[in-house]
Amino acid sequence: MDRLKRLWPDIKPTLLFWTETEVHVYSFSVAANVLLSFFPFLVVATSIIRYALHWFGVEQGIYLALRDYFPGETGAFIVRNLQATIYKHGQALSMFSMILLLFTANGIFMPLEVALNRIWGISKNRSFLKNQLVSQGLILGCGFLWLATSVAASPVVKIGWLSAIVYKLASLPVTIGIVFLTYWLLPNGRVPPLLVFIAAIFVGVSIEAMKLLNWLIWPWLNEKMMREYAPFAHSVTIIIWSFIFSMLVLGGADWSARKAREMNLTVSSID
Repeated sequence: MDRLKRLWPDIKPTLLFWTETEVHVYSFSVAANVLLSFFPFLVVATSIIRYALHWFGVEQGIYLALRDYFPGETGAFIVRNLQATIYKHGQALSMFSMILLLFTANGIFMPLEVALNRIWGISKNRSFLKNQLVSQGLILGCGFLWLATSVAASPVVKIGWLSAIVYKLASLPVTIGIVFLTYWLLPNGRVPPLLVFIAAIFVGVSIEAMKLLNWLIWPWLNEKMMREYAPFAHSVTIIIWSFIFSMLVLGGADWSARKAREMNLTVSSID
């Protein structure tokens, strides 16, 4: 109880931040772009790994990662359709198609940049072209980190329980790294690296905790979604969890920006 009282001054502003309408608008925008962006990224990454690099163990690790984020029928649905897509195109997926898919995949970073700039008090957003350039860099950096978990699990991917444990152990630092890169590079200003790294640790742990919660409640959640949304059940599930993860990411950014203001650290626009 005493520890909670000490933490309450830090927790209360974040809870109030999550009640703001603007935060919900940003989070839903990010979640909608996840729905539009995530699958094209998977198609490009899995096609390269399978047909260019012939890393079949890593490919299986990707499927394991998807089932970790989306257990049950939703994860199986994504994996099944991803396999059907890349097997159908095979090596015929052209370079132009890959570039176009990558362009589609970076849509998540546009509303996220606007939200982070707003949190940090940065008045000027990047131009569309500059946002695309930064987003492509983040796609490569975050994608590389995410694939690292698949690489870690690939040697034992045929041993279900062991691969799941290895993936879980590798997942937390990778999640923290992805959140940190997003916090550090996406805002159109020079944010304090140490503060955003601390925030990334808390957010990374929170995301992994939400993934565990998803594992526990997915039978009930899947039944509810299938009953209420029928053909759109999997899409709605992805949006809901993407919204929750977005709220956590924005909450961590708000905490770090609040601490920076308390320390009289100013963040100016890069442009």
